[in-house]
Amino acid sequence: MTDRLDSRAKILIAACEMFGENQASPLSVRSVAARAGVSMGSLRHHFPTQRALRDAVLETIYDVVTTKDQAIHDTSLPARDRLVHCLRLVLAPLDDDKARKAWITLIESFVEPEHTDSLRTTYAAIADEGKRRVEHWLRVLDKEGVRADGDLGSQATFLNIVLNGLSLDRALPTDHSVLHSETATLYHAADSVLKDS
Repeated sequence: MTDRLDSRAKILIAACEMFGENQASPLSVRSVAARAGVSMGSLRHHFPTQRALRDAVLETIYDVVTTKDQAIHDTSLPARDRLVHCLRLVLAPLDDDKARKAWITLIESFVEPEHTDSLRTTYAAIADEGKRRVEHWLRVLDKEGVRADGDLGSQATFLNIVLNGLSLDRALPTDHSVLHSETATLYHAADSVLKDS
C-alpha cells in the first residue's frame, strides 16, 4: 500500500512512527529518509529544514488525535460544554496505565537528560503544538464573543497546564473518582477563560 503513496506521505508516515517510538528523538532527516524509502533530496524538497519536518509531524499527529474537535463549532451547545469536550479529547487517550507510561517517557526524555539546546527545541515544538490547538478553540469562542478578556496565549497556556495536571493525576495511584474530579476541574478552567453567561 505504501508504494502508492507519494513521497511526502511516505516521509510523514515514517517520521510519525519514529516520533511515536521516541518523542525525544530529533528526527534525523537521514534516518527518516531511509525509513521512508526516499532520497534525501526528496525529503528536503518537501521539508527543507528539520524544524519543518518536526512541525509537520506534530500537526499530523495532533490532527489525527483531535479530529473530533469540530464540537467547538456546534453552537447548539453552550460554549463551556464545547470547550470542556475539546479539552477532554486531549485526555481521552490516557487511561491510568497509559498516563503513567506517558509521564515516565516524558521524564526520561525531557527531565532526566541534560537540558541541551536541542532538547529544549524538541520540547518547545511539542508544547507549541499543544498550545496551538487550544488557541484554535479559544479563537473560535472569541469570534462568538464568549471568551473572557485577556491574552489568548496566556489563557491557552493556563488550559494546557490544567491538562498536564489532570494527566499527572491519572498517572498517580489515587483512590478517588478521577472522572468526577476531572470534570469539575475542566469546568472551573473553562469558566476562567469564558465570559459569565
